[in-house]
Amino acid sequence: MSSPAFYIRSVPVYGSPGVPGSVPTILAPMDGYSDLPFRKLCREYGSAMSYTEFVAVEAILHGAKKALKMLEFDPAEQPQMSFQIFGPNEHDIVEAAKRCEQMGAGIVDLNMGCSVPNVSGRGAGAGLLRDPAKIGRIFNAMSKALRIPVTGKIRIGWDARSLNHVQVARIMEDNGAALVAVHGRTKEQKYTGHANWDAIAEVKQAVKIPVIGNGDVRRVEDIARMRAHTGCDGVMIARAAIGNPWIFSGKNREQVLVRDVIGLMRRHLEMNLRHYGDYGLILFRKYAARYIIGVPGAAELRHALVTAPTVEAFLDHLAGLEERADELDRQALELRRQHADPLAVDDLNDMSCLESRCDLASAPVGERQLAYDVHYRTAVV
Repeated sequence: MSSPAFYIRSVPVYGSPGVPGSVPTILAPMDGYSDLPFRKLCREYGSAMSYTEFVAVEAILHGAKKALKMLEFDPAEQPQMSFQIFGPNEHDIVEAAKRCEQMGAGIVDLNMGCSVPNVSGRGAGAGLLRDPAKIGRIFNAMSKALRIPVTGKIRIGWDARSLNHVQVARIMEDNGAALVAVHGRTKEQKYTGHANWDAIAEVKQAVKIPVIGNGDVRRVEDIARMRAHTGCDGVMIARAAIGNPWIFSGKNREQVLVRDVIGLMRRHLEMNLRHYGDYGLILFRKYAARYIIGVPGAAELRHALVTAPTVEAFLDHLAGLEERADELDRQALELRRQHADPLAVDDLNDMSCLESRCDLASAPVGERQLAYDVHYRTAVV
């Protein structure tokens, strides 16, 4: 095995071997997506670390069944297994972090980036950015109470008028944080506009702890661009990894054959069913919709997949797709030849009518659930 690219205190983090330059690439914590089955797949393809979905500290302290399920992990994910938590209360954050350590976390990460109003509006997530002194107290207490490393994921500020990424990162480092991940957008931006890679570079220059860059990494080429622009120690990939774990092995989505997509969909579904039981099919639908982006005729197939009532029906649709795999690859290649931008054929526009609140009520039931997942649950935290 190669030498670690960097350490999170004593935890080694290795480069992603398939990525040019072996830059460590990391699946971002995403509400509703970075669960155990998907994390395992991404680790197999080269993701250098694992982050759970973000979990409320109150739910952890109350032993909520759903929260504990979200914190389950595979031993193979250790020691780079980070439990991400969020909350507004200093005492509860520290107590929940201690509970996470008892449950086997290799790292505890504090979410300071979630922009959703019912999180940030109550002083959790990105809401913490408004009180840097509080962030300092939390990290001071966590780093003293835990034996494992404590880290944090931040945005660059609440809004463009209050950028405080450098201040927050220094406070974190001064109070025991072992790593900072920076999403180069403000809370006010949510996921609009462009990520500010200059701000990530400023954090990297200001602290000695490892810095992970996040934001606007959509293709393999963006990984090296972010690394060169910011000097970051690793690159975090969020929405671009959904339906495309191959990005962690240095492949863009259009380089993957339809037959390989189908094979991974079957395997991912099987893992979901083992982890969640029958409900695993329902939870897999949002992934399925993303796996088939770029496949000719994806809109029609998407509807069939998200409305399949049983596992057998779902697999039948995949079998039908597999019979046409070679022809679909030829069609996709021809489409790419007609478009300079590979993303122009990604079929994303077929989702647009289902991504606004006003259209949800009139959408078919299966697509309504998918639209909810895409519009509300793809929270990169």
